[in-house]
Amino acid sequence: MAIDVVILAAGKGTRMKSSLPKVLHPLAGKPLLGHVIDTAKTLPDASISVVIGHGSEQISQTFANDDIQWISQHQQLGTGHAVQQAAPFIHDKSVVLVLYGDVPLIAATTLSQLVEKVSDSSMALLTVTMADPTGYGRILRNQQGAVVAIVEEKDATPEQKLIPEVNTGVMALQAEKLKTWLPQLENNNAQGEYYLTDLIAIAAQAGIQIASLQPANSMETQGVNNRSQLHQLERYCQYQQAEKLMAAGVTIADASRFDCRGSLRCGADSFIDINAVFEGDVVLGANVSIGANCTIKDAVIGDNVVIKANTVIEGPVTLEDNVDVGPFARLRPGTVLRKAARIGNFVETKKADIGAGSKVNHLSYIGDATIGDHANIGAGTITCNYDGVNKFQTRIGDGAFIGSNTALVAPVSVGKNATVGAGSTITRDVAADNLAVARARQKNLDGWQRPQKLKKD
Repeated sequence: MAIDVVILAAGKGTRMKSSLPKVLHPLAGKPLLGHVIDTAKTLPDASISVVIGHGSEQISQTFANDDIQWISQHQQLGTGHAVQQAAPFIHDKSVVLVLYGDVPLIAATTLSQLVEKVSDSSMALLTVTMADPTGYGRILRNQQGAVVAIVEEKDATPEQKLIPEVNTGVMALQAEKLKTWLPQLENNNAQGEYYLTDLIAIAAQAGIQIASLQPANSMETQGVNNRSQLHQLERYCQYQQAEKLMAAGVTIADASRFDCRGSLRCGADSFIDINAVFEGDVVLGANVSIGANCTIKDAVIGDNVVIKANTVIEGPVTLEDNVDVGPFARLRPGTVLRKAARIGNFVETKKADIGAGSKVNHLSYIGDATIGDHANIGAGTITCNYDGVNKFQTRIGDGAFIGSNTALVAPVSVGKNATVGAGSTITRDVAADNLAVARARQKNLDGWQRPQKLKKD
């Protein structure tokens, strides 16, 4: 059964008070609309159309790599009008599933169950029962309990406003019926708009059963109209992710201060302290410890790794087993730390392959460099990799010792087990087992008088 998914995303979202189209505001690191599109993609044999209006170019460019039919709604005249714009792109023999770009957390299982309720004699409607239904369209049922209509709150009577079951806007029906009924929509209501919800009454009058379904969790149908609602969904979404990780054997110090804005996979017995932020695709091995206030993006981290507080990892970065990083370290793209390597406080790396057991403990910059195994890089060491135009490589062999406050002017190589004296500026290659000292000779002057402060007249 082919499914035509129609996602309505044309609204301006004025209550967001933003120049960014509402459906592009991020939730857990992904645009609201991106969540809906990704869920729709999980449905078998689904074609996706998105109706856009405000910020249409920006929206379509954001999802340029997705196979989507973009449909313009130049005038926002209601949800019914929006679906009318999509009608020419809907296949006659399909089931049409209507979703909303600002309702991001609806589950694929809920949508599958909804589509399954569609037949020649029935359409499907997703409803939810709320303690406070204010602002939502109410579900009207007859004495037999069958859904017969939806009334918007602005058009509802005081008695109808007491109904706790409300419309989510999500529905599914056969395309042929939809195309027959869309021209029957009228705008004789308080808003002067064409409501898609009027299809329910039209279908009921045509003898079509309205099969209702409620989601497993009402948060699935929560929409975003302002930043407060976005915040509520963000915290809910983050807590759900934290719950899954904890169920898989990860200790999280405080789930209310956990943020995953992408994909995070963790091995058992790992620990995540407060205010850790994960972005992109991150993989943690077993028994990994993430300190407070760390940001980790696009990284593969092995077993028994310790990442101390306030460390920033900007991937792609790979950390092998038993690595120790931080605190206050910054690992930039292209960094690879081999087994048991050590990066200490206020060290920055970029495109650096640091060998097993090697140490860069303090206040250093290592960029465009390859360091062998069991090398020691002293405090204040800098690989001078950039001449203002081009980048050059620094190579340091196994077991080399680089003294503190050394400048390695690339391209340059330091051989196996070589030693560089502290304070050196190395501009030529150093052979294996050699000592290199490149600094001015020290002079001590006897009888040195410190300058005196001049007296003012």
